[in-house]
Amino acid sequence: MANHLSSFKRIRQNYVRRLRNRYVHKSTKTAIKKLLQNKNKKDLHLVISMIDKLSKKKIIHINKASRWKNKLLKKLSL
Repeated sequence: MANHLSSFKRIRQNYVRRLRNRYVHKSTKTAIKKLLQNKNKKDLHLVISMIDKLSKKKIIHINKASRWKNKLLKKLSL
């Protein structure tokens, strides 16, 4: 590990960002599970916006976001 101040700052930044990304990703997955349990179509727009935000911030790939949204719409339309 380097002993530069900038490398220590980068380590701190990466740690905070990783925690934030994990939290947002996990809360989105929890919202998806609750949506599928309750089958409440009012919450669908909230969950889709959460998925879009994940893909916009590059936490998940855009194709994965698209797959998640497609699966949700299929399961809620039945």
